[in-house]
Amino acid sequence: MNLPAFVQLIDVGPRDGLQNEKQPVPAAVKVELVHRLQAAGLTEIEVTSFVSPKWVPQMADNAQVMSGIARQPGVRYSVLTPNLQGFEAALQSKPDEIVVFGAASEAFSHKNINCSIAESMERFAPVVQAALAAGLAVRGAMSCTVGCPYEGEVAPERVGYLAGLMKQIGVQRVDVADTIGVGTPLKVQRAIEATLAHFDVDHVCGHFHDTYGQALGNTLAALQMGVWNFQSSVAGLGGCPYAKGATGNVATEEVVYLLHGMGIDTGIDLDRLVDAGAFISDFLQRKSNSRVATAILNKRAG
Repeated sequence: MNLPAFVQLIDVGPRDGLQNEKQPVPAAVKVELVHRLQAAGLTEIEVTSFVSPKWVPQMADNAQVMSGIARQPGVRYSVLTPNLQGFEAALQSKPDEIVVFGAASEAFSHKNINCSIAESMERFAPVVQAALAAGLAVRGAMSCTVGCPYEGEVAPERVGYLAGLMKQIGVQRVDVADTIGVGTPLKVQRAIEATLAHFDVDHVCGHFHDTYGQALGNTLAALQMGVWNFQSSVAGLGGCPYAKGATGNVATEEVVYLLHGMGIDTGIDLDRLVDAGAFISDFLQRKSNSRVATAILNKRAG
């Protein structure tokens, strides 16, 4: 097996994880979560999104959160920007990377952003160009790469089509995301394979949801293909507002436990990561979705 010796994790908890929470999470709590994640050794954190507060009220404090972070050298702070207006607002906050997004499913694209896949890439092209001109890194999130809540199974050709469009507009690296968590290892490998026709393996990230309990199996399948960048969410926070019943991203704690158990380095302190997850779970007044965190906390209590 061609397994990487090191894996880079991007924690998307502060943005993807919290965006669907009904109860307002104060900016100070979000900032503290970012601080705890970087203290645990995470060097890439998806902090917030610059979207209309009408659509995502939870992210209305984006500038406040970005300005509240005590930034650490060597940590990359990324933000989601859906359009040029969002990008211009984001620029004031000095992110290191902006994230644009597209779906491998036409139906999802229409439901989510009211346009076709090709039109969505045309809309994002000026955002990507502006970001690159400003010296920022650009990542493209490719959602529904194995399954869609409206279309069902998504063919690898659709993933390749989207990856090709992202490459054309200047996106530097892409996430192969199983947004609704229906993927299984072979399907995920086919989606990654289709992506590798346009991006090399160093510029491909795995982003798996655990709806059907397959996220760790899918992570292993991606690792076997040489993928060494993954996204996960502390305490398994998150879901997808446009995908009914989709549960959270795979918990960062689970991925770190898996990788460390395989002798793969992440630079992350699992105990401190569990503390970060406990902090946000306590604030939200519910148990962590991470089974690893639950086991470690039970062990500590015992």
